[in-house]
Formats: sequence, structure tokens, C-alpha cells
Amino acid sequence: QVQLVESGGGLVQAGGSLLLSCAASGRTFSSYSMGWFRQAPGKEREFVAAISRSGTNTAYAESVKGRFISSRDNAKNTVYLQMNSLKPEDTATYYCAASMVRLAPTREQYDYWGQGTQVTVSS
Repeated sequence: QVQLVESGGGLVQAGGSLLLSCAASGRTFSSYSMGWFRQAPGKEREFVAAISRSGTNTAYAESVKGRFISSRDNAKNTVYLQMNSLKPEDTATYYCAASMVRLAPTREQYDYWGQGTQVTVSS
């Protein structure tokens, strides 16, 4: 199995930036398309971003497009989410996940999940 561990969450003021990292175990990290999801209290877990196996292609939710950038370093078994121009509505627990489906936008298409890291954006 693939184990994923997120880090980099924290408290930031609106307009600020955070870099989230997701470290993966195993030798097959590059076989997976990776995704980022977030979940705020009382809300469904929603798609944020996805990145293809090679890192060449990405997909973003409309709400974060132009502000968030996903990247990956397969040599380090790590995927990143650079979050810029943060807004209070970005406050949520952020999860990374691994999928065999390229740029999958739904939770059901992901096989492995990290434990989540909290991001809080103050106004």
C-alpha cells in the first residue's frame, strides 16, 4: 500500500501563502496521479487540485485556479501544493491522495489518503 503524510499547514493571514507537502512511501509513487482535497467543518470533502504522474499536467478547482499550484518531485516521492493569495474560505483540512486515474476529480477515484493538515486563514 501507499502511505501519505501531509505537512505544512498552519495559520496565515488573508493574502498570505503556504506550501503544503505530501510525502509518500513505496517505490511506485510515480505510478499515481496525485490529488489534493479539502474539507471544512460541516462541509463535504471537495476537490482542490490534481497532478499527473509525470507532473506535466495539472487540474484545479475553479475556486483556487490562479492562486494554487500543484507540483511533484518523484525523486523525493513528494507532491506539493503552493497556496497563494489565501482567503478565509480556504480554511479547511487539506488532504493529499493517490489515484490510478489521471487527474481524477472525485473522492471515489482515489485509493490512498493522508491524515490531513489544517490550514486556517484569518481575515
